[in-house]
Amino acid sequence: MKFGSEDYQPHDVFDELVDAEGRPRPAARALCDYLATLDAGEMRLRRQAVDAAIITMGISFTTYNDGQNIDRAWPFDPIPRVMPESEWRRIDAGLRQRLTALNLFIDDLYNAQKIIKDGVFPAELLAGSRNFRKQCRGISPRFGVWANICGTDLVRDRDGTVYVLEDNLRVPSGVSYMLENRMLMKSAFPEVFGASRILPVDGYTAALYDMLAALSPRVDERPVIVLLTPGIFNSAYFEHSYLAQQTGAQLVQGEDLLVGSDDVVYMKTIAGLRRVDVIYRRIDDDFLDPEAFRSDSALGVPGLMRAWAKGNVAIANAPGAGVADDKVVYTYVPKIIKYYLDQDPILPNVPSYQCNDPQQRDFVLANLDKLVVKPANESGGYGLLIGPRATDSERAACAEHVRADPRSWMAQPMLMLSTAPTWAGDAIAPRHLDMRPFILQSRGMYVTTGGLTRVAMREGSLVVNSSQGGGSKDTWIVGGA
Repeated sequence: MKFGSEDYQPHDVFDELVDAEGRPRPAARALCDYLATLDAGEMRLRRQAVDAAIITMGISFTTYNDGQNIDRAWPFDPIPRVMPESEWRRIDAGLRQRLTALNLFIDDLYNAQKIIKDGVFPAELLAGSRNFRKQCRGISPRFGVWANICGTDLVRDRDGTVYVLEDNLRVPSGVSYMLENRMLMKSAFPEVFGASRILPVDGYTAALYDMLAALSPRVDERPVIVLLTPGIFNSAYFEHSYLAQQTGAQLVQGEDLLVGSDDVVYMKTIAGLRRVDVIYRRIDDDFLDPEAFRSDSALGVPGLMRAWAKGNVAIANAPGAGVADDKVVYTYVPKIIKYYLDQDPILPNVPSYQCNDPQQRDFVLANLDKLVVKPANESGGYGLLIGPRATDSERAACAEHVRADPRSWMAQPMLMLSTAPTWAGDAIAPRHLDMRPFILQSRGMYVTTGGLTRVAMREGSLVVNSSQGGGSKDTWIVGGA
């Protein structure tokens, strides 16, 4: 298990564990020294132990393929991603800055709309937003916070710059896998934790409970918190049940709740109805309340929006928060930070092109073979075109979509994502990756120490999403480095 020379070749990209000469980066020295003591047979045995633990613990993820739900064991790579604490502190500050500004932006859009009146954000972009909910106009949730839980995707380019790729503000997923990855690493490689000061991640569930509890409209009583799930066939159901158990929330489906004539939400129990104070929802807006959104939804609760609008129940994330979870709105986040906080962004956006702008659209259409084109409101890696790796027919089809609905598309240069050593077969090879930290906001803010590192398990692939066949790694923030 050696790094450098012929044993491990990062191939002209930034590698998270080794430098351009193949030498371990300072924060990764202890890990690389430890891995060098393991032969392929020992590594294989430990990998098998991890895989067996994943199956025994039921850590799974559902993918959707050809109309079928395929439940598979969580794909985990046992070689962690490593980052020094000194670098992480800057990222932590940038994530806090970003979510603070985004929540001010959302609250403004549903109320005074000063940012539009001042000409900073175009009214036509808001008019074309699929996720702006007119039912939320005039409402301001507790603390003025709409996106209480945010998963921000970070990538590092070949020059070492860390960029924000996108913000996930509707129902971000993945944090349970981040926590389970750490437990798997501790069980499989306990020795290495004694060689480095790896900062803990296990404070998240307590912080999540505190954040949710702070939203309760009944401030003098212990809040009743529920996690609203679509059910066992949802791709993230493992996470729903995990987080409910870890926070002490009741795991419920829409049929377990009702809204009374007093516009209060109640949970059905064997002892009768029990008032609900906070709903951690893992259901998209469209399905939350058939009276307000899709009338054919069997997943939500009739009257829920009415109860929320009257302040009788808190919902995290708040309905309508997705107005800022839009890849076209993303291009305005540096201006949003400057407008609301009078600060320059700590973390840069990836340079982007707005297809709703005629000049930028013409550039995108003329350079589809060089760009990544993304739909504004899709997630999970669906719908995007990686131009340099697409066929002529795929690029032609994408051009038709862009011309037909420019507001729904944006484009970015193809970044050569950083790599990290990954166990591939019986050898270590570089694989591209990103990271999703999680940020909580209600009365205060909390940022995970590191995040969910997602890795493209196929050689050369840049698509890291779990729904597209990606895997994950534990993320180590090394203290004192």
